[in-house]
Amino acid sequence: MTLDIETPAGPARARLKTRPLALDTFRENVVVLSRDCVAMRPERLAGQRKVEIRAGGRTYLAAPMICDEPSVVAADEIGLPEPLLHRLGALAGTWVEVAPARAAETLDEVRAKVMGETLSADAYMAIARDLADHRLSDIEVAAFLVACAGFMTADETLDFTRAMVAVGDRLDWDHRLVVDKHCIGGVPGNRTSLVVTPIIAAHGLLMPKTSSRAITSPAGTADTMEVLARVDLSAEEMRAVVEQCGACVAWSGRMNLSPADDVLISVERPLSIDTPEQMVASILSKKIAAGSRHLVLDVPVGPSAKIRDRRAALKLKKLFEYVGGRLGLSLEVLITEALQPIGRGVGPVLEARDVRAVLACDPDAPADLREKSIRLAGRVLEADPALMGGKGEARARELLDSGAAGRKMDEIIAAQGPSPISSGLGDLVHEVRAHRDGVVSSVDCLRIATLARLAGAPTDPGAGLDLLAKMGTRVRAGQPLYRLYASEPSDFGFAVEAADRDSGVSLAA
Repeated sequence: MTLDIETPAGPARARLKTRPLALDTFRENVVVLSRDCVAMRPERLAGQRKVEIRAGGRTYLAAPMICDEPSVVAADEIGLPEPLLHRLGALAGTWVEVAPARAAETLDEVRAKVMGETLSADAYMAIARDLADHRLSDIEVAAFLVACAGFMTADETLDFTRAMVAVGDRLDWDHRLVVDKHCIGGVPGNRTSLVVTPIIAAHGLLMPKTSSRAITSPAGTADTMEVLARVDLSAEEMRAVVEQCGACVAWSGRMNLSPADDVLISVERPLSIDTPEQMVASILSKKIAAGSRHLVLDVPVGPSAKIRDRRAALKLKKLFEYVGGRLGLSLEVLITEALQPIGRGVGPVLEARDVRAVLACDPDAPADLREKSIRLAGRVLEADPALMGGKGEARARELLDSGAAGRKMDEIIAAQGPSPISSGLGDLVHEVRAHRDGVVSSVDCLRIATLARLAGAPTDPGAGLDLLAKMGTRVRAGQPLYRLYASEPSDFGFAVEAADRDSGVSLAA
């Protein structure tokens, strides 16, 4: 791409030549300037000052780093790490405009939210725009998230959801009915979407399934699907897969669908923040932007799930219905029981194994994953006006048992392309054993998820936990309750130590 930028011989504004740097700064926009920079004095950038870079009609703010080594960046150059280089679309040696930046105007709104104020729809639109343009630092985003977690009204949630949809792209499908299914998470192994999606597509409904990566869990839908196929699809590639197969299972981060949400998730993940209001705004903005018109939402409730009691579930259900209804989305919220993990595997590779077993109608496939998937698929199919009322679940079971859903999943996998990651399990294995005879009385979802994450999931797809005994199983002293898998010795050590302190599995006499 050739940048439409004037050379230094032109007028006024300071310009520097781009120099690509083999650095990954993740979400953060960072630039590297020489101590002898000809465009501005480094001392002007002390403290919280940022740099504004303009190129090809695009403008970004970035945190500056000062370099004393001329071989890294010269006085007339600006070093651009890979993320910012990609966002600018700049080539090496092209000229970009550079200046000290004003603070993002929405910092006043962020501060107001920190002080407990209710923000206007215009304020949320401005915040969403600054988030999408990467104009806020991780610290500023974290302050906004924590402030919203403390106080956010239903109308604010609606305004923010609407704003997040507006600042990104929006897919439009030439189809009478576009459906989707989503789970709010909190239950390890609950990979029903990977069974529901091919069932729906095999029936003939359109289901452009997009998913974020895990925020607080050991695997998200996109993390598990990536074991089977490529999920890093562009919007054009996603459309081609859906038009060919009737469905896809893609990572939403590559597409410009609610891009403000991707920024929020990148900060939520290390902080393990997932509040009801942010959850509603995140899920619904992505679904609406992806073109969904009918959504079945699974809200699992259990003593160690994300939502602990029915009262909290009903409150969340009402918020989803209020925001979804005001934005024109047909929404059905199902409150489901979550007393223990679903399936056996926890972690991308292990969860993909369970999904494959269910789609292949393997007699040894996890029955709970199979039956819950059929129930949820049945609810989605009820949206089809051509299907007799009450027949959705029977139709879902038929499509699964006949092999049609499995064949459809193979078709989707082939269309999306081969997975770029390994599908092997970690080679470090530890068995957690029963300390006495007894019956498994409870399996703590949160603890199991924590142990799998300590083992390295989802960053290491082969890490995780394989459950060998679930609630109601009678075990003998020394019998394995589950196996931990990891690839990195440090992760493995943390997980084993934590499992020895608290296995997450309780036994009754």
